[in-house]
Amino acid sequence: MSQPNEKPDFRQSNVYIIIYSVVLTVVCGVLLAIAALGLKPAQDANIEMEKKQNILSAAGIKTATREDAAKLYEEKVSAYAVDFTGKKVDKVDVSKLDLAAESKKKPKERILPIYEISNKKGEKAEFFVVPVYGFGLWNDIWGYIALKGDVTTINGVKFDHKGETPGLGARIATDEIQKRYIGKKIFKDSKLTPIFMEKGEQGGGDRSIAVFKDMPDKVDGMSGATITGVGLSNMLDDYLKCYESFFKGKLGNNKVASN
Repeated sequence: MSQPNEKPDFRQSNVYIIIYSVVLTVVCGVLLAIAALGLKPAQDANIEMEKKQNILSAAGIKTATREDAAKLYEEKVSAYAVDFTGKKVDKVDVSKLDLAAESKKKPKERILPIYEISNKKGEKAEFFVVPVYGFGLWNDIWGYIALKGDVTTINGVKFDHKGETPGLGARIATDEIQKRYIGKKIFKDSKLTPIFMEKGEQGGGDRSIAVFKDMPDKVDGMSGATITGVGLSNMLDDYLKCYESFFKGKLGNNKVASN
């Protein structure tokens, strides 16, 4: 018990606790900000490398390491951007385009990246890879669509998501779902045809592919993930329409690339 004339310990006062908390918060915030700034270049490099791997993977080019992906990307990929009319847009660094921001624009205002993949840069394109961006059940979904040189046949896809439900909508990031799009056609008689994911599921696995084998514009659905499936279909429809003029300009000018 303190004596009547004893001064209270400032360190036990409410003012001291408040000042201490504020100073600690500021110091921690500054340290975290410095750490974030220091790590940002490495994070950006990792994101860019993952993007290159996904672009190559959509075209069926597998890479064992990120170093392999960087080398193959440099050797085979030519990146540029077009507008809604299919005209090339000059002075655009495709690697710095914010696809999330572009997706919020009206279709006719978007800058649209194109990734041409050839056996060697400068040669005739074997594949055309385009990014797509949309919204699933809970948050953003995105991916890459690789078309063969005929710009009609899907060679492969690579999808990902931010917050779809594990085991349900999150399945869009699995090989099982992505394989269903291989061989589908985005054009019929020179007319763009949307590719829809059906409601419900016909058994999964190879059965899902077999049931829809003769349906060039449909893929099997995902049990319990109808809304994510609708979002995926809407994303493809939205973005493939944006690229329609570019694709039509390529129709008949490229031979179908062999698997």
